[in-house]
Amino acid sequence: MATFELNGKEVTVNVPDDTPLLWVLRDELRMTGTKFGCGVAQCGACTVMLNGMTRRSCVTPVSMVDGSFVTTIESIDGPEAEAVQAAWEKLDVPQCGWCQSGQVMSATALLREIPKPTDEDIDNAMAGNICRCATYVRIRKAIHDAADTLEG
Repeated sequence: MATFELNGKEVTVNVPDDTPLLWVLRDELRMTGTKFGCGVAQCGACTVMLNGMTRRSCVTPVSMVDGSFVTTIESIDGPEAEAVQAAWEKLDVPQCGWCQSGQVMSATALLREIPKPTDEDIDNAMAGNICRCATYVRIRKAIHDAADTLEG
């Protein structure tokens, strides 16, 4: 059993301690915005925020989040998230969309840490997020656009 705050609301789940957070989110709590991609923390589709930091939910046992704060794509907010989402739409970043929740979570975390990232900062922060449609150029441009929007 684990109790944690999910998107601002306390939840308790009665599942084995080693159940990956991804499956708790999707199967138990019906939060399906977080996607399964690889199951080994290599693609980033399952990225969530755990206590404000990005975390791959496919390899995070639910016991690890007991007493923590988890934010999923369904609830990501704040100026950075809004700027990222607006830039994603403006530049038509998604193609198939499968990786996008993880991409948005990682880009938002990056802008919260580094408000005006360089290309190298972006590449380093987004390196664990795979886009099978190869929209990397648009992703980088959207992150710069979001940073510019935040800067004013």
